[in-house]
Amino acid sequence: QVQLVESGGGLVQAGGSLRLSCAASGRTFTLSNMGWFRQAPGKEREFVAAISWSGGSTTYADSVQGRFTISRDNAKNTLYLQMNGLKPEDTAVYYCARVRVATLVVGLNDVDYWGQGTQVTVSS
Repeated sequence: QVQLVESGGGLVQAGGSLRLSCAASGRTFTLSNMGWFRQAPGKEREFVAAISWSGGSTTYADSVQGRFTISRDNAKNTLYLQMNGLKPEDTAVYYCARVRVATLVVGLNDVDYWGQGTQVTVSS
């Protein structure tokens, strides 16, 4: 069993920054690829970023490439998402996810555990 708990969301003005954290329980975190997804009101949940178990490889959605950075600290069982240059269209609930496949090209069906989500709101 894996539990994922996100934190760090909030309200920020356009152009600002936030750092999301995801605390993971269970012994398999250090062996698992991990990812972030988001869901805006009235829209489907979408991929944001993914990172390999070692932290050596990352992938990003085109919409966040160059602004967001995914990272992890395996000693602390924690996943991060640094978000810079935030835009109103980044407003969404952000979810931490454990990826059950080896590839970092990740879809919703490639996730076996989800966090409860944290709200990010970007004002214009």
